Amino acid sequence: MINPLVSSDLVSIAHRAHQASLELSALRGSDRSKALQVMAEVLQRQQDDILEANTLDLEASREMAVPELILDWLKLTPERLMTAVRLLQRLGELSDPIQPVTSTPYLVDQCQTYSQLMPLGVIALIYEAFPELGAIAAGLCIRTGNSLILRGGSEGSHSNLAITETLQNAIEDAGLPRHCLQLVPTDQGDPIRELVTQDQYVNLVIPYGRASLVQQVIRQATAPVLKTAIGNCYLYWSSSGSLDVARWVILDSHQSEPDPVNAIEKVLIDRNKHSAATLTMLWKSLKEKGYELRGDETLVTEFPELLLAAATEWDQAYLNKTIAFKAVDGLDEAIAWINQYSNGHADCLVTESYQESRQFALGINSAMTYINASPRFYRNPKRGSPIALGMSNQKGHRRGLISLETLTTLKHIVQGNGL
Repeated sequence: MINPLVSSDLVSIAHRAHQASLELSALRGSDRSKALQVMAEVLQRQQDDILEANTLDLEASREMAVPELILDWLKLTPERLMTAVRLLQRLGELSDPIQPVTSTPYLVDQCQTYSQLMPLGVIALIYEAFPELGAIAAGLCIRTGNSLILRGGSEGSHSNLAITETLQNAIEDAGLPRHCLQLVPTDQGDPIRELVTQDQYVNLVIPYGRASLVQQVIRQATAPVLKTAIGNCYLYWSSSGSLDVARWVILDSHQSEPDPVNAIEKVLIDRNKHSAATLTMLWKSLKEKGYELRGDETLVTEFPELLLAAATEWDQAYLNKTIAFKAVDGLDEAIAWINQYSNGHADCLVTESYQESRQFALGINSAMTYINASPRFYRNPKRGSPIALGMSNQKGHRRGLISLETLTTLKHIVQGNGL
């Protein structure tokens, strides 16, 4: 049964966020840039208080036997917090993404037509653990002129509150509407269902975490949802592909922290084309790095050192240092398998064949394909690359990196002379 007080509170939160988004979108880009710099300064200044709040969350979560994976995601370090600070600073240095005007193929007789990127309005981020993600999302939303409603997991309640209040004070000090950033309490009712059905005010919902959370939001939401994904990325290691490149792609993909979004967790190999010695060399090097290796029935029969992967594992993310290997009959079967079982956001090919690379690039349905390149995800990439919240694997609103452009929409403007 829905608590009417909670329902009323959430309607108020959504309405305030909507009103704040109207004010925010009317401000100059320089005003939002200034606010982002103030947010970065205050977040850094309040670092000790935020880390102390995070310690309370970690202690309570350990007592509640929260899974180790969530504890890893929940743990804030000075380095993780400083990553958020640096991202806010970088976002403040960028030009306004909603000002540029571009031409449009939409033509009207005796009228001038052009297009402009505009804010979506109100974004809701529903996430488990990852307290710093709220700060990064706030930066992306302020930069694009959107309001943000945060709904973090109960395991990070103290951390999320400390970060949100810190940023709200900074936003207000910078002259922006305080309610453009709000946090939904997690201590009563069913706030997820209530939040994702506020489609009168909420323009986009982004769920971030394990697949169970993402699917829950998709099932319950009436507002638009941007589906996200973590893990279960595939690599097809062609018969012409180098052992060194395959090993590097696998290992490097797991290096992003705290969430290796694009980690290679499944590897398809060309049946009978790689020698036993080559496979053994790869598996030995992975085991030395602490990986648990699994395989299909064919490979386990030939290589007993592999653990048998269950049929249900091929479309599920491990989200740890586990990699499963499967033998396939060439590129066509590999493409069909990946399209059926991968999470669909980042899949890879290691090959020395140009023809194979073209066939793979055109045949894979995933948001991004990598050929002889690591799919490693960088939330704080090198300058010149887009700052991203995560990865989307859907074919709807936007695919691939969840960046500034993802949080905007296109408006066509037609200007005539009145006749």
